[in-house]
Amino acid sequence: MEVKDANAALLSNFEVFQLLTDLKQQRKESGKNKQSSGQQNLNTIMYETLKYISKTPCRYQSPETVREFLAAMKGHKLTKAEKLQLLNHRPVTAVEIQLMVEESEERLTEEQIESLLQTVTSILPGDSEEQQRDSAMATDSKGDRA
Repeated sequence: MEVKDANAALLSNFEVFQLLTDLKQQRKESGKNKQSSGQQNLNTIMYETLKYISKTPCRYQSPETVREFLAAMKGHKLTKAEKLQLLNHRPVTAVEIQLMVEESEERLTEEQIESLLQTVTSILPGDSEEQQRDSAMATDSKGDRA
């Protein structure tokens, strides 16, 4: 991956979600009904983005959670982009980690991947239905090995 502009900041899904939610609230409070075609296009983009992002794990995150996650990630030798992907996607399997971390087979041991998974799942909140499904799958797979 090539860096085009080193001064450009990376935003997490949580930051985008928070920004768009605040902007939407401000627009409601201002009560402007007259909109240009540019404003209508912006509203469509905001709506579609919020609709997509609200289905991701970021809807359960908070600024404190993000700070705690980034502090916990300092022990792992990951790039900013890799940390951002972990934050945005909240992986729950080793395969997902391998897809997000470049050259993970060479850079991380199995123990480090397990440690990374433990950190991600313990700090970042997830969908309760998703967590129940994951724990049921883990229980089933343990039963298969017995």
